[in-house]
Amino acid sequence: MGVLLEPATLLGIILVGYLFKRFGLFRPLDYRVLQTVVFDLVLPGAIIYSFATNPHDPSLLLVSAFAFVAALIPPLAIFLTSRHRPTAQRAFLMLNGSGFNIGCFCFPMLQSLLGTAALVPAAMFDIGNSVMVSAGTNVMTQGLLHIRPGQSLDPDAGEPVKLDDPDARKLHRKAAAISIFKGFLSSPSFDTYLVMVGFTLAGISLPDWSAQITRPLSAANAFCSMLMVGMLMDLPGGRDDVKSVLQILAWRLPFGILFATAAWYLLPFEPLIRQAVALCCLAPTAVFATMFTDKVLGNARLAGFTLALTAVIGAVLMVLAHLLMGAI
Repeated sequence: MGVLLEPATLLGIILVGYLFKRFGLFRPLDYRVLQTVVFDLVLPGAIIYSFATNPHDPSLLLVSAFAFVAALIPPLAIFLTSRHRPTAQRAFLMLNGSGFNIGCFCFPMLQSLLGTAALVPAAMFDIGNSVMVSAGTNVMTQGLLHIRPGQSLDPDAGEPVKLDDPDARKLHRKAAAISIFKGFLSSPSFDTYLVMVGFTLAGISLPDWSAQITRPLSAANAFCSMLMVGMLMDLPGGRDDVKSVLQILAWRLPFGILFATAAWYLLPFEPLIRQAVALCCLAPTAVFATMFTDKVLGNARLAGFTLALTAVIGAVLMVLAHLLMGAI
């Protein structure tokens, strides 16, 4: 019963955020305030607390590499199999069909299912995942679909206009490089990971006071993150929206189960680490996907619903996988 109670509580917080918005207690764009708090303060604090209170073995960088591959393959597969679809549809699938919501969702879920020790492999998983979700997937989508940085596509737009002029292509590549650089540096969570990994490789331990300072932020992560997801959530606007969400599920679920199975059976670590990585592979879409979908397609509402729906499905799958792996 305890295994089910904590995930149910997290999903209840999502519902509260959605209902508060529906009844006018939250305005439609209020989620951006909480988004700033989570990404710029709470989540970096939770990362520091994880590194300060748990030993991080450099060999776990293999988990980071695994996560990078798991976040890289789906958008490439979507790109290769959706050549005859409109650009806007392909962009939505690529941005929301890959990547994992680790810090905002898996951290509290794993902590409730496996304990605080599971946050170590989850944090190492998120290092490789962050390379893609914080900038890589967006840059890849823009590059492969010939979307200029800063360009917003109408949902009914046709095929992209290719850049035939050499000077235009040069400027496009320069803008893409700047976008990559800014995308990484403007992500406090990713920057925090880099610093913590540097400390780990150098054998530097964080002082005790760092854990004391960041403990309240780590404790607030679950509530703030789930409330933000609820504030983002909105119902689909019609059949096309429902079809788009179902297509996302059709991509994410098979890949998630495949990578979770690979993590459990192939990674050379103890069962706790392998289970934590496997559960991370079942996580919902990243919150970054809502931001990039908003910038490219102007449709954060549908991306928010996708995030909330995959959060519900992810919670169920993670509990079932946890019970199954515990019985093996």
